[in-house]
Amino acid sequence: MHVTFRQLAIFNAVAEKLSFTEAANALHLTQPAVSVQIKRLEDSVGLPLFEQLGKKIFLTGAGKELLHYSRNIFHELDEAGEMFAQMQDISRGTLNVSVATTASSFATRMISAFLKQYPATTVRLDVTNRGTLIRQLENNEKDIVIMGKPPEAMDLVGEAFMDNPLVVIAPPDHPLAGQADIGIQTLQREPFVVREPASGTRAALEKLFSRCQISPAIQVEIADNEAIKEAVAAGLGLSVVSRHTLELDLQAGRLVILDVEHFPIARHWYLAYRRGKRLSPIALAFKALVFEQAPKMAEALSP
Repeated sequence: MHVTFRQLAIFNAVAEKLSFTEAANALHLTQPAVSVQIKRLEDSVGLPLFEQLGKKIFLTGAGKELLHYSRNIFHELDEAGEMFAQMQDISRGTLNVSVATTASSFATRMISAFLKQYPATTVRLDVTNRGTLIRQLENNEKDIVIMGKPPEAMDLVGEAFMDNPLVVIAPPDHPLAGQADIGIQTLQREPFVVREPASGTRAALEKLFSRCQISPAIQVEIADNEAIKEAVAAGLGLSVVSRHTLELDLQAGRLVILDVEHFPIARHWYLAYRRGKRLSPIALAFKALVFEQAPKMAEALSP
């Protein structure tokens, strides 16, 4: 059945007024033009939609059914129009963003700043590991992802917005705590607590160890950054984490940063999304805020 929106709009007008003449006047059309469109619609449906009794017209059974569906169609279109208007209106939109677990400490502050500017906005935030972030990017599930360096094999836009220094951490009573210029070969004798193999932090650490020809023992492997810090504080080994995750731990004296050769490892935080993706107005506004906030955030996180 081939039916156009124009035919349905004309049908609705005739059905509501039960008059071809009044419907034509309301639509600023001629009566013959209205009659032609109703005839074409009846041909498409295969049933008469109106019947004339004397000087009056009435809806047939098929006409009543079509009016029900036609009204629903235009109601859905109106709702879609309202939804699109909300998507264009930053103040009322929804932002879908995912961030790496290691980025959550500063990403939540950026989201807080964003919501202060746009308090009626809804933010759907997912804090997860790198493997899940990559899957979400593959499936185009999120507006924007905040992560370490995006995989080069994927067709992504990755825009670096802030440094992400990786440092060696230890409990404050560790023998190396407070020492200056620790040679990286010293780490060969130390057990390590590390992230899962898919982690960008672990990949950067293994790359450095390989270049320096050392292979410290992996004591514990944990897929959660906070749990890694707890393990280090408990004396299970050293670890390498983003400096940006340590603000509260350093203030509380639970952990210390070791002054080790070749550290910090220089990395960056990125905004990532699928290449060719048309960012919504709200996503563009969040992206602009991230770049605006990044210098102040980096200074606050790395005093």
